[in-house]
Amino acid sequence: MSKPLKDMYSSAFFERFTGIVGSHYPVFDKTKFMETIFDESWNQLELKQRIRHVSLAIRETFPASYEETLQLLMDIAPQCRGFEYLFFPDFVERYGIDHWDTSMTALEEFTKYSSSEFAVRPFIIKNPPKMIEQMLDWSMHEDEHVRRLASEGCRPRLPWAAPLKRFKNDPSEILPILEELKQDPSKYVQKSVANNLNDISKDHPLLVKQIIHKWSSKDPVTDWILKHGSRSLLKKGDVEALRLFGYASAKDITVEDLMLSQKQFSLGDTMEFSFQMRNQSAQSIQLRIEYAIDFVKANGKQSRKIFKLSDKRYSNESASIVRRHTWEDLTTRKHYSGVHIVTILVNGEEKASREFVLQT
Repeated sequence: MSKPLKDMYSSAFFERFTGIVGSHYPVFDKTKFMETIFDESWNQLELKQRIRHVSLAIRETFPASYEETLQLLMDIAPQCRGFEYLFFPDFVERYGIDHWDTSMTALEEFTKYSSSEFAVRPFIIKNPPKMIEQMLDWSMHEDEHVRRLASEGCRPRLPWAAPLKRFKNDPSEILPILEELKQDPSKYVQKSVANNLNDISKDHPLLVKQIIHKWSSKDPVTDWILKHGSRSLLKKGDVEALRLFGYASAKDITVEDLMLSQKQFSLGDTMEFSFQMRNQSAQSIQLRIEYAIDFVKANGKQSRKIFKLSDKRYSNESASIVRRHTWEDLTTRKHYSGVHIVTILVNGEEKASREFVLQT
């Protein structure tokens, strides 16, 4: 079993970090820093709490002025790369809101080595127009990490962060940033733009479909971004979105002989299911074949999750499809006993279903 992510902040990690700090700041009080980190609260802190705790320790043991500490952090940032150094931008988030220009310079620098996507959000909330102007400027930066920050930082529903209600209600302000990045050569940036569009689609599906109409079929990069950014719409079987990406009506597609390996399963079991899919039309059709499971929730109601099986063109043919699904609890899903349903979907249309029982 893998260790919790928060455990990356070990004594060995801080020994390396304090060594780097000491080489640039000879009067650094390493002992005080380590005592501040590993106080009586440390073991109870979760990941984001530990990141903030490190920021507090920096404030206690680095130079007294914000600007001096920031300069020291920028000096050592190239030696401090990776997810674990999120406390660099977090320090700016915590202490830099009243030092706009120096904070922007620091966040631009820190994101090259870690990520400032969370730290920019309080600045967006404080002054949206000014921050949007800054992020639009970042969207034209030569460094892909800074360009990604322009998109990732303004995502309305960024995971691990509080939603940006302003952009959830009206994302029009962030569209110029996405427009600037819609042909970006970096896959790192492309994924962020797609994720931003996917966030928007959850609150404004019509707007995203209008963007698809406007941007599609002009550049392969943009087309990839649009499709990846529409994945929630496609999974929901949004007919208009499916048609925009070339998924025609599945009226000529039949699904027969949906069979399950058992009628009852327990946690740890693997469910095998199979079916025959046939294209009865005279031409090949692009088919998005998925299976949905209606999971039983703690309150006894059901919640559907959709999984992709294939996405390709099928000619006038019959195809045998077999899939396995393992029943095990995940960090994102806990299973409950009861009657579940597996359903086969083709281009968003339900074609066949079977009930089964899961015992937990």
